[in-house]
Amino acid sequence: MKPEWIMVVAGALQRADGCWLMHLRPEGKHHAGLWEFPGGKVEALETPVKALVRELREELGIGCAEAYCKPAAFAENPGADGDIAIVILLYTVTSWQGEPAALEGGGIGWFTPEEVIALAKPPLDVALAARLFENH
Repeated sequence: MKPEWIMVVAGALQRADGCWLMHLRPEGKHHAGLWEFPGGKVEALETPVKALVRELREELGIGCAEAYCKPAAFAENPGADGDIAIVILLYTVTSWQGEPAALEGGGIGWFTPEEVIALAKPPLDVALAARLFENH
């Protein structure tokens, strides 16, 4: 049986200079060529924050303690036209071990809040960025 919805987590990594990390979706993937907050699906028996720590390790090669992952925003897609509904939970992350790298293809970049807002992004990342930076 196909699930009605999936939960996804994403990390908004902020450096000390105030810039935020964005991940470029690789060719051949859904939303290829668009910028997103890094993350991925929450697996069965995983809490969202544990999934985020795992996804940041797999996608960016960094270590992160759960205590440094703070809930920031969420966005959802109702899944019209037979598509599965998606709920993305966004966490801010301000401390990690290692230097982030695009281990699964695409690329990464560091951007000011204004630059993040201006990047071409999937619809849910547009909503997440707007909520994250609404007080900037």
